[in-house]
Amino acid sequence: MIHVLAIITAKPGLRARVLEAFAANRPAVLAEQGCIEYGAAVDAQGVPPSKGSFGEDSFVVIEKWATLADLQAHAASPHMQAYGALTKDWLAGRVIHVLEPV
Repeated sequence: MIHVLAIITAKPGLRARVLEAFAANRPAVLAEQGCIEYGAAVDAQGVPPSKGSFGEDSFVVIEKWATLADLQAHAASPHMQAYGALTKDWLAGRVIHVLEPV
């Protein structure tokens, strides 16, 4: 199994717009071969900010894939290419961590 943590940082004030595009694309991703989990998460409300907080412009995509080949096919899929093109001007940055269980 492959785990992915993608930290997405939107340009100031644009996180909601990026999350709307993410939500619209999510059903296509969940239908992909090997997709076990694919969802977005933000800092929990009511928790004081800390060094580990992502902030109001960021969110984390939490993914699980059956195989590395499934993840690679996901990255090359037409709907992900379209999502990337749609959101590229709304993003300030992204960091993707690809992990495997030990």
